[in-house]
Amino acid sequence: MPESFEVAFTADFLSNDKLVFKDIGLNLLNEAKSIRYRFLACQEPTLSAGQIDGIDALISLAPRITADSLARANRLIGICRFGVGYDMVDVKACTEADVALFIAVGAVNHSVAEAILGWMLALGHHVKQKDRLTREGRWNEKSYWMGTEIRRKVVGIVGLGGIGGRLAGLLGPFGTQEVVAFDPYIGPARAKSVGVRMVALSELLQISDYVVVCCPLTEETRGLLGPAELALMKPGAYLINTARGGIVDEDSLVERLKSGGVAGAAIDVFASEPVSDQHPLCQLDNVILAPHAIAWTDELFEELGNMCCRQVETLARGQIPEGLVNKEVCERSRFQEKLQRWAR
Repeated sequence: MPESFEVAFTADFLSNDKLVFKDIGLNLLNEAKSIRYRFLACQEPTLSAGQIDGIDALISLAPRITADSLARANRLIGICRFGVGYDMVDVKACTEADVALFIAVGAVNHSVAEAILGWMLALGHHVKQKDRLTREGRWNEKSYWMGTEIRRKVVGIVGLGGIGGRLAGLLGPFGTQEVVAFDPYIGPARAKSVGVRMVALSELLQISDYVVVCCPLTEETRGLLGPAELALMKPGAYLINTARGGIVDEDSLVERLKSGGVAGAAIDVFASEPVSDQHPLCQLDNVILAPHAIAWTDELFEELGNMCCRQVETLARGQIPEGLVNKEVCERSRFQEKLQRWAR
């Protein structure tokens, strides 16, 4: 067995050689005698093969990981995504390079659900506009911005995974009329357990006062909410997307927001990131925006870090932790050889 299990964090965890975040679980690795970790020296949009060469596990925040990135992954066993989305990682390339991809299952549920709820309240109560009225001395215009409550409203959740289920639970005390969801992979037992009625996507869009996008970006969900789907939404409804930008057609959404076909939106994710201040959504007053970080909290990063570091510890014992995305990699002999080097 080699002397130590080598772990690397991507460079975007640091700024000026200092950790950006309060806690990412490093104490767990500090206590593990057989594990050594370091931070990659260079921050790149796409990881290079040289950065991955010579490590056993990678904890990755934002960079893209492609087939070229994995060209020298002879030693690499696993990539632990610091989150649950993995559209920036070429999953097929990981499998072909005998590398397991892991996500931090469940760690983001509360933080993202709470952020969504906050945005629902902010949109309905016109928080952005009322703040501006006060700052600009337009006090007497307040009656033009009457808000609306979550009470007695229909909330539609697109994707009833961990985040969507957690959101449904948080909505309980607000007195919603109904929470509905669209998710072809969720059975009636799961829906019943979180108090949600499953419906077709078209029905959800037609009846919901708040449409919340919580599904992952896959080839199946890319463009899921396009022109025809957005046209089904009620003029007084709000759209919230904290999932991935490619799920919602941005041009069509802008058109609906301008025309009054949709009352407003809160957007944390974009088809191409980062966006400039000239992006069409940035020009609209009935939109709240965030730089793919609306749910970033100290608590979230602590939970994500703890989960990723536990995944690394498990790999360092020659075992497979929870959160495996490309399960087919387990059938590959070369992957098993890399993993079994650490079995004890």
